[in-house]
Amino acid sequence: METMEQAVTQKRSWTTRLDAKKKRIDSVKGLVNGRVIPTDRIVEVLEKLIRPGDRVVLEGNNQKQASFLSRALAQTNPKNLFDLHMIMSSISRPEHLDLFERGIANKVDFAYAGPQSLRIAQMLEDGKLTMGEIHTYVELYGRLFVDLIPSVALVAADKADRQGNLYTGPNTEETPTLVEAAAFRDGIVIAQVNELADELPRVDIPGSWIDYIVVADEPYELEALFTRDPRHITDIQILQAMMVIQGIYAKHEVQSLNHGIGYNTAAIELLLPTYGESLGLKGKICKHWALNPHPTLIPAIESGWVDSVHCFGGEVGMEKYVAARRDVFFTGHDGSLRSNRTLCQMAGQYAVDLFIGSTLQMDRDGNSSTVTRGRLAGYGGAPNMGHNPGGRRHSTPAWLNMMSSNDSLARGKKLVVQVVETFQAGNKPVFVESLDAIDVKKDTGLATVPVMIYGDDVTHIVTEEGIAYLYKTDSMEKRREAVAAVAGVTPVGLGHDSKKTESLRREGLIALPEDLNIRRTDAKRSLLAAKSVEEIVQWSDGLYEPPAKFRSW
Repeated sequence: METMEQAVTQKRSWTTRLDAKKKRIDSVKGLVNGRVIPTDRIVEVLEKLIRPGDRVVLEGNNQKQASFLSRALAQTNPKNLFDLHMIMSSISRPEHLDLFERGIANKVDFAYAGPQSLRIAQMLEDGKLTMGEIHTYVELYGRLFVDLIPSVALVAADKADRQGNLYTGPNTEETPTLVEAAAFRDGIVIAQVNELADELPRVDIPGSWIDYIVVADEPYELEALFTRDPRHITDIQILQAMMVIQGIYAKHEVQSLNHGIGYNTAAIELLLPTYGESLGLKGKICKHWALNPHPTLIPAIESGWVDSVHCFGGEVGMEKYVAARRDVFFTGHDGSLRSNRTLCQMAGQYAVDLFIGSTLQMDRDGNSSTVTRGRLAGYGGAPNMGHNPGGRRHSTPAWLNMMSSNDSLARGKKLVVQVVETFQAGNKPVFVESLDAIDVKKDTGLATVPVMIYGDDVTHIVTEEGIAYLYKTDSMEKRREAVAAVAGVTPVGLGHDSKKTESLRREGLIALPEDLNIRRTDAKRSLLAAKSVEEIVQWSDGLYEPPAKFRSW
């Protein structure tokens, strides 16, 4: 007589996902040539390989886009394909939201929506899409292996061979992570490529992970997101950069760091070979970096400031320069950059001493967000890098320098720096009594307020007024006083009692430029190591090839 366990084992199939995948693959056998999908049949194939209700992860971070596949998916028939749950790092292209307008998709989980932030906010208000969560990059990637496992992954690569091996070149970015989540859970993986080749420069993703490849009708979209023209850097940003270098990097011996996108951090990079050199700081600070290959970092690299750079992604025009500076960058035997958004985010979270970035709004406690009224931008990877990870155990001088207790179990802390001007474009104050994100939570039905960086993680705030050393405050009252002291004539700053400024300076809770031996009149563009993109090209010995829109000579 059989036991109950034997009966259950005989009835249950343990290959349901694999069996379902085989049926999907069988359904397109007459449409494909082995692993290759004919370019002109992509819409028809997608309608058969993807099923209503599927979770579909679509590659599109803030630079590289699987643009051919996203356009094709938006052209499918909503009578055949509907109720998709889209998982996208970045909602960056119009067709990403067309999917919801047309009823092909109805739910989204994402991390960033910069170019489409206004439209997604309106669509959410109009009930045209359902929100899952606004994630950080690492959080979204992690959930792909837990409770957001994709049924289908749509990704982009430079080249493939007929066995499905992929070459992703400088812009590997998040592709391996997205592929792995689907490939090892019996999902369907489709890769658009710019070219089908007999031989690849190197194999970045093995063909055994890939089900189908399709040659796109044009190369995937790649934005030069991290390029900043030095001509647009202002004297205020140069002043802030001087304060950061002297009052934070030098003060705390910051050797490993991440720079966010912006002219304020570009100014820091361009001051290292000039102002930083005058302070005798080369070899003492800013040696190891986790960031994209910023063109504005070229003068510092050429001047011998930089030991290593690990990248989230590539940058248009930097390919030849990176290949020629392999002592600094992570490159393959073919000479091209190997980027990895997941691993670089992890490095930025755990391995660096400091994160420095900016924001659109900050409250009196130092909480900040890029989600404002009518704009659902998200926040990408900033929260990953802009917090103090409790799991860190390795020590560096900068990390130890944040210890503010004599407790026997005291430990260090990552430096989390916010650099902002007190007013943004349109005379909108950055420092506000209450974040718009609180109202956004109510309006959209989000479970929590979409805060980008929480105030208790912020160690320093830098404005044109000075630096607030929040890590040194021992009470919420003192913290608020320090924030208000550098908040200028914003609603938060106007509430500051100017009589307390002197005592805050004496206590070392704030520092004005003069406290750092910086004269405001010295903050001039003449300090920049390169004052134009053309001069950056000259620093690179002609290896940097900027996109046409940055060429003014």
